[in-house]
Order: sequence, then C-alpha cells, then structure tokens
Amino acid sequence: MTTTSAPNRATPSPSRRILAISLAIIAALVVGFFIFASLYADWLWYDQLGFQEVLVTQWVGRVIMFVIGFLGMAVPVWVTIQLAYRLRPVYVRLSSQLDRYQEVVEPLRRLAMWGIPVFFGFFAGFAASTQWQTTWLWLNGVATDVTDPIFNLDTGFYMFAMPFYSALLGFVSAVLLVSLLVTVVVSYLYGSVRVGQRELRISKSARIQIAVIAGLYVLVQGVSLWLDRYLLMVQNDDRITGPAYTSVNAVIPGLSILAISAIVVAILFFVTAIIGRWRYPLVATAVLVVATVVVGVGYPWVVNTFQVTPNKINYEAQYYQYNIDATKAAYGVSDLEQMEFSAATDAEAGQLREDAATTAQIRIMDPTIIPPTVRQLEQYRAYYQFHNPLDVDRYEIDGQSQDTVVSVRELDVNQLDAAAQTWQNTSLIYTHGYGLVVAKGNDRTTEGEPVFLERGIPASGFLSDQEDFEPRVYFGEMSPQYSIVGAPEGTAPIELDYPTGSSEGSGDVKTTFEGDGGPSVGSVFNRLIYALKFQSEQILFSDDINEDSQILYDRDPATRVQKVAPYLQLDSDPYPSVVDGRIVWIIDGYTRSANYPYSSTVSLQEAISDSNTTQQRFGLDNINYIRNSVKATVDAYDGSVTLYAWDETDPVLQTWQKVYPSTLKPISEMSADLMSHVRYPTDLFKVQRAILGVYHVSDAQSFYQRDNAWETPNDPQNDSELQPPYYLSMQMPGQTSPSYSMFTTFIPSAEAGNARNVLMGYLAVDSNAGDDAGTLRDDYGKLRMLVISADTTVPGPGQVQNTFNSDPLISSQINLLKQGQSDVLNGNLLTLPVGGGLLYVQPVFVQSSGATKLPTLQKVLVSFGNDIAFEDTLSEALDALFGGDAGATGGDSDVTPTPGATTQPTPAPTPSETTTPTEPTDAYQVALQEAQQAMLDRDAALKAGDLTAFAEADARLTAAVEQLIALGAQ
Repeated sequence: MTTTSAPNRATPSPSRRILAISLAIIAALVVGFFIFASLYADWLWYDQLGFQEVLVTQWVGRVIMFVIGFLGMAVPVWVTIQLAYRLRPVYVRLSSQLDRYQEVVEPLRRLAMWGIPVFFGFFAGFAASTQWQTTWLWLNGVATDVTDPIFNLDTGFYMFAMPFYSALLGFVSAVLLVSLLVTVVVSYLYGSVRVGQRELRISKSARIQIAVIAGLYVLVQGVSLWLDRYLLMVQNDDRITGPAYTSVNAVIPGLSILAISAIVVAILFFVTAIIGRWRYPLVATAVLVVATVVVGVGYPWVVNTFQVTPNKINYEAQYYQYNIDATKAAYGVSDLEQMEFSAATDAEAGQLREDAATTAQIRIMDPTIIPPTVRQLEQYRAYYQFHNPLDVDRYEIDGQSQDTVVSVRELDVNQLDAAAQTWQNTSLIYTHGYGLVVAKGNDRTTEGEPVFLERGIPASGFLSDQEDFEPRVYFGEMSPQYSIVGAPEGTAPIELDYPTGSSEGSGDVKTTFEGDGGPSVGSVFNRLIYALKFQSEQILFSDDINEDSQILYDRDPATRVQKVAPYLQLDSDPYPSVVDGRIVWIIDGYTRSANYPYSSTVSLQEAISDSNTTQQRFGLDNINYIRNSVKATVDAYDGSVTLYAWDETDPVLQTWQKVYPSTLKPISEMSADLMSHVRYPTDLFKVQRAILGVYHVSDAQSFYQRDNAWETPNDPQNDSELQPPYYLSMQMPGQTSPSYSMFTTFIPSAEAGNARNVLMGYLAVDSNAGDDAGTLRDDYGKLRMLVISADTTVPGPGQVQNTFNSDPLISSQINLLKQGQSDVLNGNLLTLPVGGGLLYVQPVFVQSSGATKLPTLQKVLVSFGNDIAFEDTLSEALDALFGGDAGATGGDSDVTPTPGATTQPTPAPTPSETTTPTEPTDAYQVALQEAQQAMLDRDAALKAGDLTAFAEADARLTAAVEQLIALGAQ
C-alpha cells in the first residue's frame, strides 16, 4: 500500500506577521490619540472655565458604573459557564447531533468561555454607565421632610431612591436570565441536560445550578413586585396620578400577596436544588401565574366595576384631594392667591385715573414684529444680526423703571460674501459682535419707529455712557463656531472691532481680545489637539496664532451653562442685560423630577410650545415636579459662567450640589444690578398655567365634576398655537403699586377646539426680584389669579380680535392702510386689569410688501367690555374709549404721529452719520395721507349728521384712492 503524507501547512511569512501587527498597533494608536484629543480638549475647556470638577465627576461616575456593570454581568456569567462545564458528566452517551455540536464548539471552547462573559459584560457596562446619575442621586439623596399619604415615606425616597432600585432590579434580572440561559446551553451541549424519548434528564450538578439561579430570579421578581407598590404613587390611575381607591384597596394588597408568593416559590426552587423535586416549584409557579391574573387583574376589576364606578366621588374624593395637594406643591402653586373679580364692562370718563402708572408702561412695540425695523436702522453691515424676536427687559432711568425691548448686535459670519468667507476672516478677523440696542417698549417716534435709549456704532446711550461699559460680544447665540483671539502686548490688532465710514473696510477700528475666554492654543500640542477637534489644519499652520492666542468655542450661552450644569433643564429664552457695565446673558435653570408622589404629569414639550416658542425635545419630557432653582449668567465678553443657587430649599438642587460640590454661588453674592434684571422664568410660568387650568380648584368635588376646567387661548394671530405669556409692569388688584409681572389668560376648556372664547381667569406673577444685593424681594414669584365672576361676560382674546377684524369702521381704515404695496401686521394682544375691568391693547403696524421690510407703528386698537377704539396713539385710543378722557395716558402721550408715515425703510446710517430717520416726502405717501384724512373727515361728518360735509369728504377720498391706484400701477 502506498501512503501519501499530508501536505505541510503554509507557514506565514514573518515579515507579513510583523507588518500586520505593526499596522494594528498604529491603527490602535491613531484611534487612541483621537479619543485622547477629544477628552483632552474637553478638559482644557472645563479647566479654563473653572468647572473641571464637573467633567471629572462625569468621567469618574461613568467609569465606575461601567466597571460595576461589566463585572456585575461578566463575573456571574463566567462563573456559571465554568460551573456548568466543570461539573459536566464524565461518561455520558450523547446523541450524534450533540457529537456534531461538540465538534464545532470544542475548538472555540476556551475563546467562548471568556468571550461570552466579556461580550455581555461590555453591553452591561455601557448600560450601567448611562445610569451613573441615577446612582449618584441615590447615594446623595436628601430628605424632603414631606411624606406621602399612603406609605408615609419621605418624598425623597420616590425622587432619589426608587429610580435606582428599579434600575438595580432590572439589571440583576438581566444578569440572572443570561446566566440561566448560558447554564442551560452549556449543560445541554455537555450532557448535563438530556432530552429524548419524552424524558428530560438533568444531572445533579446541573439541577442545583439551574434551580438556584431560577430561585434567585423569582426572588428578584418578588422584590420587584413589592417595589411596584411604591411605583403606583407616580403612575396614572384613571383621572389622577397616584393610586385611587381601587389601587389602594385592591392593587396594593394584591401586589403584596404576589410578592410574598414569589418569595415562597423562590424558596421551593432552593428546596428543589437539595431534594431534586421539580414538581413543587413548577406547580407553585403555575399557581403564581394564576394568582397574578386573579389577584392582580380580576379582583381590582371587580372592586372598580361594582363598587367604585357607581359611587365614584364618594370613594375617590380623598385620593383626588391627595392629587390636588401634591400637584400644587410639586409645581410651586400652593400659595396661589385667588380673587373673585367682578369685571366692569362699561367704559366711562376718568375710569383709568387710578391705573395711570400701569397704562404708562403698556408695551406698544411688539418684540416679534419690529426686528426688521431694528435691523434696518441698526444693522450697519450684513454680518451684524439681531435676534428674532427681540427680548424684553427693564432698566431704571432717572429713578423710574422703564420697560424695554432689547437685542444684542451679534456677529453672523454666514452673512459675509462668499469670497470673504475665508478661514482667516471667519476665525481671526470677524470674531465678535458689538453693542446692543435698547428701545422703550411703551413709546414710538412720530414715524412709528422705536424710541432708542441705546443704539449705534460706536455705542451711544444711557448704558454706554457708563465708564466701565464693555460693548463687545464674543459669546452669543449667533457667534461663529470658533474664533482664535489674543496677542502679546504691543502686537498690531487684527480683529475687526467695528466698521466706520460708508464703505466696506474703510477705516475700520481693530482690537485685540484681552480677556480669559478660552483654552490656550499657544503651544504646538494644543494647536494639534484643536486642529483635530475642528478638522482644520489652518489652526496648526497659521502664522497669525501666537503664544498668547486663545480659542473661543461653545459660545452659545445656553450651551455653556448646560455643559457646566448638566443636571439643569434650561429655559428656552436666554436674554441679554447690561449688569455692572457688562453685557451678560441671563438664563434660568430648572431642576425637575418625574417621581413626585401623587403629582400629575405635564409634558414640557406641550406646555412650553406657543406662537413664540417652537416645540423642543427634552431628555425628560414628562415631569411632575419643577423648580427654578438656578439663575445663571454668561459674560458676553469673556464667556465666564456663574451659577447662583436661587432656590436653596429645593431638595433636588441640594442633592445635585452634593454630586457637584462648589459649582454654585449663594444668592447672597448676586449684585444689586443683577437682581434688578432677573425675572420670573417664562417656561416655568407656562408649566404652571398648564397645571392651573385644571388645578385652580381646591376641592375634590369641583375637580371631579370638571365643570370649571380652563385652557390657555390660542394666539389670535396664529390660531394653531397657544398665546404666549407677556411681561409688563402693571398693578394687579390688591397691589399698592405697579410691578414688573408676567401674565396669561384662561378661557373655558372644551373638546375638539369648541371652547367658548370668554375670559374665565387672569393669572399674573410678580417678576420683580428687587434691586438689593443678595436679597430677594418678598413678593417675587407671588402668583395672583383673578377668577372672573360668572355674572359678567368678558370677551376672550379670540373674540376681541374677531371684533377688531369685523368692525366696519376699523376694517375700512385698515383697508386704507393696505392700499398700494403695504401690509398690515397686528401686534401682540395685551390684556390688563385696569379700570375695574380688563383692557385689551393691540398695536397695528404697517410695512412694505416688497423685499425690504420696515414695520412702523401706525395705529393702536383698544377694547374694554364691548367698546372699542382705533387711534394713532395709545393715549388717543384710551381717551376715545373712555368718554374723551381716560384719566390716564400711554407712554406715547407726547407723540404727534406723522399721518400716513412711511412704510419704506429708512436707510441705515453709517457709523459716522446721524442715526435720525428722515421724513418721507414721496407722492404716494402724500396721497395716502390725503386718503386717511378724507376718511377721518367722512366718519366725523357721518357722526355729526352733516351730509354736505360727508359728500365732500367722500369725493376727496375717492379721488385720493384713484390717485393711489394710479401711483401703485406705476
């Protein structure tokens, strides 16, 4: 017989092996360096801001939880695999199929015995690392000294401990299930578990291992059932959050029974591990399943159907009251001051005399409409932009509080010409915005434009007159992705400070950043780090970068605050103020929870969205507890972030302060100037009004009947969105003087949008924190609600807007304003409690329908009860509405409007020119003025019954309209 030897295996080339290993090492080093570069850049950013411990806490938390999760999964799985393999039968007859399985598995056995635990361990580690905040809250949770009415447990248990226990039980359950699965698979592959001929045979070692793991799993489920009793406190139950009668008297006892039963079943599994009788635990498990259906579902259904439903208010009233009280406490509305308000509806002369201070501050400059006007008058260059809508604020001028509309002149490099958008321009030269505009909210020029208190380039006004005023804006909502600034003393500046002259680049003023606003890129290594981060080789090779250069990035104020305080939910409306000579962004931060017992849940997305705020995504959207616990400021020049503990009694904030110690300053360190500009936050007020639509009632009977449920009306200018709340300085009934406040209105709630648009409630909150350093004014945050008497019908915003739109006299005048190439824009419809009733005020703007927009205020609509007026100024409208003399005036009382003021843009003055708008003189405007005057004369003649004068005015109106049509055609 001839034999042939097997061919020799090919021997890998040593050079190829070395090359492959070298490439793998190089790839690993490259990937590792990129990861290091990202982490190191983060460290530099946090370290420069002085919040490095925030980053360290996050890193440590994630790493520790990853290790715990990895070991918590990998070790039990590895142990179960090892036990199942080592305790396998030595001699056992296997089927041919198992033999084939083993032939496939055996070469990979060592790899699998280590690889499977590592595989599951990595997944568990990453899952556990996402729970580091939950774990740290449990470790640092504080007591609230408030207990729930069912279990008498501190509410801190529900907010801090219960989420951790739920996550822990879920993790342990997953570990036990995986361990049970791999035990069964290994035992089957190696003969410890055999299936055949209608018979299941399990070796003693496998039986013990499987029974113990199964018993532990059932035991964990028993503990989970016991915890489910507490979870009911934050789950919806019929009409409320929290357990009602059926849950308290049927579901909770049932869960207790099932939890104890599960523990008994687990004990039977442990007994089986000893005596080898599977029948007992299996029968007990089946009984447990049946008991779950009977006790967990059947019995509660019987109680609810035959006992509670026919007598709902009798059985549920107590639990409804728990829900009312807890919800009001969780949303901070327990101290709501309600007042029955019998609103006057008849307008009489002198009726507003006692409210003169309020009417003087009524805002007629709508911050959502005038941004194009501000942009045309104050932009100067295309790369300067203003936020839309403008923000509102107040300043003390000559000893008087003045409501204002404000906006920062920010830099938007995307508006540069395409040819100018070079790296050097966008990163080194165009680095910052300049100044801000401040205009009176309650006044206008004769042309209907804003009355500026601060404006221009260079900055001029009551703010820039301060010696220490810093107008440069390096950190804002439109700032470039990054800028590189700074240079040694004596170096020629290259940053554009502001333009001068009428032509681009002629005589521009240059500057050099002198603050500490970003990490240093003076070293080659740091330049390499940021070249990788921003994927820009210019950072590494530019000759304009020097040893004093800094890189400014993450410049949006909200982004900066969110990074240094990741536990906060930030208000959607950061606003700029000038505080102690510096432009700063003020941002409200909220702590919130979804686990306050018996408190109803609100969707942040739905509550906050309105015609001014688009829907947003939130990591924690459905909440049932919220506090404005932090006020944050971001310096617009150097980007420094300061966090103030605004509500030091908030237990959630106290817990986070233990997680991130030394990141907050006490309120006592807030300056008087800063205190005068902080305000009650918009988003919190929106959430509270969403709650108060239902929870303005205080007794269970009214809550159950829901015959007095309210809702926020839709914006009259956008019927698909809610009307936003507005800030105004006003005096509510019961107050002795006007205060900076925010208000909203309520109409009856109805399904499918069939609400009757009449006022049911008026809610205002005192937003004036005072002007004493470190001391909060007593009335700040005071919620006052006027409950409109059922005997009086007060039109709601939608009804008032409809009255404005349908009135023949007003419609004819608005149609006249629309003649030619003009559009009419209705401003915000404000509601004020003055004159013993509710006054509606709406400014009316006119703008060109062409490409260039310049809305100017032309008219003011007012309404009180069923009476309306439509005049050139607010003061004239109030007098016309209240019998010729309202007894009070608006902020525009000294204004004599130019009839038919231009709707075309006044050219923006250059920095070297005057900023006083020019008066229009074109033929079209003259004809428009003649038409308006003819209409006024015709209306006056009609009221006086003078038919001759009426005919003469009508003829003049017809001629003027024909001239307008002819000019429009040209």
